Amino acid sequence: MKKILCFISEDFADFEITLLMHKLKNIGKYKIVTVSYTKDIILSESGLKYIPDKSIDEIHNVDGFEGFIIPGGPIKNQKNSLTNLIIKLNNKKIMIAAICNAPQYLGRSGILNNRKYTTSCSKEKIIELKIEDPFPRENYLEERVVIDENIITAKGRAFIDFSFAVFEYLNIYVHRESEKNMLLNDILNNK
Repeated sequence: MKKILCFISEDFADFEITLLMHKLKNIGKYKIVTVSYTKDIILSESGLKYIPDKSIDEIHNVDGFEGFIIPGGPIKNQKNSLTNLIIKLNNKKIMIAAICNAPQYLGRSGILNNRKYTTSCSKEKIIELKIEDPFPRENYLEERVVIDENIITAKGRAFIDFSFAVFEYLNIYVHRESEKNMLLNDILNNK
């Protein structure tokens, strides 16, 4: 069975990945495996509660996964377990898709040092928070979505574009072009 990892953490922006997860599960037939630092209940930004399937420490082998989705949320500290997982996935060229502020985790892991990316987190916000900037700003692009090899990054407001970038990368609609076009039309026409 095809599998996708999804990192969830306190106050994560669940709305940014709802469409993506729905279509990965129902059209792509992926099993979604949620991971967090612990298996404790997570309260999202919207106030919904989520129970992670596994802690990051339980993910020993990444070979069965085709991607890792990281939704946005607040700028926060990063544990070594997440850094190590990101590096392990990247070394195997597994897709890593991060939206809004989530590219912070990729920046701290060092994988944006030689990759183009985008994020919703401005340099001004980092200065306001009085924290070390996790981003190599010289590689930043002012784009809605940026794809560089196996890395997909997006601004938070571009969650639909982000979803379709992941669909394209994983060939979700490869034999369902008419369904993809109908979905796009529905979204664009607010149906």
